[in-house]
Amino acid sequence: MKKFTLAVVAVLFAAGVFAQDYKNSIGIRLGSGNYDVAAVAFKTFLNGPGALEFDLGFNSEKAGGVKWTNLALSGAYQHHFPIGNIEGFKWFVGGGAILSNTFINDGNVDGGFNVGIFPTGGVDYKLKNAPFAFSADIRPTFHIVNGYDHYSGFYANGGLTARYTF
Repeated sequence: MKKFTLAVVAVLFAAGVFAQDYKNSIGIRLGSGNYDVAAVAFKTFLNGPGALEFDLGFNSEKAGGVKWTNLALSGAYQHHFPIGNIEGFKWFVGGGAILSNTFINDGNVDGGFNVGIFPTGGVDYKLKNAPFAFSADIRPTFHIVNGYDHYSGFYANGGLTARYTF
């Protein structure tokens, strides 16, 4: 147990030695989730490998004569680790929460407010000679409050993000 604890501390220390390649970024996230197919994405690094990501997402669909629109705000903590010696390329793990509201224009179906939590993981790459970063992630989301539940409370959400860094 002592060796395992020492190994975990060494890995976290080594990850902290590598500073992030940018402080802030803003861009677009395209997701597979029912609530945030397109989102404005903002990411900021707190210290070393720790970052916060916030997404303001939107989705509008029509099925069976019923049209619904989702508006969502999500926030996640991500801890970044270098991938080998590839400059600007990191993987991350973390978790977060989402607040969303579903608006439906059908008198027989009600929309409503939703709250979900998710683990997250993915990769992040900052271009070496340009102010752009790209990432791919997965966020399997479990809704704990369902105002409107099309998928029984579980959303297998993944996304691709392109951001301008500053």
